[in-house]
Amino acid sequence: MENITPPYLKPGDTVGIIAPARFVSHEDVNPAIRFLTARGFIVKTAPSLFAKHFQFAGSDSERASDFMEMVNDSNVKAILCARGGYGTVRILDRINLRKLQLKPKWIVGYSDITVLHSIITSWFGIETLHATMPVNFPKNINDSESASSMVDVLMGRNPAYSIPHHPLNRKGTATGFLTGGNLSILASLIGTDADTSTQERILFIEDVDEYLYHVDRMMLQLKRAGKLKSIAGLVVGHFSEMKDNNIPFGLDAYQIISEAVKEYRIPVCFGFPAGHQEPNLPLIMGRKVQLVVNSQGASLTFHESSSQAILDTHGE
Repeated sequence: MENITPPYLKPGDTVGIIAPARFVSHEDVNPAIRFLTARGFIVKTAPSLFAKHFQFAGSDSERASDFMEMVNDSNVKAILCARGGYGTVRILDRINLRKLQLKPKWIVGYSDITVLHSIITSWFGIETLHATMPVNFPKNINDSESASSMVDVLMGRNPAYSIPHHPLNRKGTATGFLTGGNLSILASLIGTDADTSTQERILFIEDVDEYLYHVDRMMLQLKRAGKLKSIAGLVVGHFSEMKDNNIPFGLDAYQIISEAVKEYRIPVCFGFPAGHQEPNLPLIMGRKVQLVVNSQGASLTFHESSSQAILDTHGE
């Protein structure tokens, strides 16, 4: 059964910006506000968007209240998370995702926002968008492929990507629903009520600023939890700013991942342009995709949504 696709955006719609994790400043989000306004959208900022409570964007209750205000506002068609960091998991018990299920709208972000992608797609059956966030928008926003692509997908463009050959790629073809996100977050959710379902799915992973032995430990955690043997295919994005100890681990991040899945007969694509560096291309989480890996490279093609028309026929 396919997941629900939230209604696509059109000029004049309202886009909400919240900060469910680390704090942000006006300077952090002003380029995004200017860009979205120039694209014809109305931008609503959350009441506590610029609050600061130690490293967080306000208290847990403030951040949860901001999220629910955007969910409850019928004018808001998409909720953009301003940045990641840490803190989204702290508000899960304070938000009511059943209300989002009754009135689906796009949740957009990456990194720590993997928490929301995981629980919303796996347990509530709603597609979300893994994509760049306002804190990443450059001042000269016209130069951002990531931001432009994100808006295009929110307005209904169906992505299809071609990825250059990588020597660690493993050939094959697979179809399944796309899931995943930040590897550290995915590992931390195993065994919880926000855990990601990987059964017969195409798994996407990325990460930043981790020691190589941490990457190895997390991949083994996914493996021993049965998360890897059940996937249909694997897409590996940016693994940025990886760190090593004085005594080297001996493998880089991609080699660690390749070793962890070598026993499974699945297609594997390395070097997908998404994660903690540019470009960070949008991925519709919960959408059915086809992954093809061959000697020339790889392709990731998103199926057309069959649930969008059902939502549209009900009107607003």
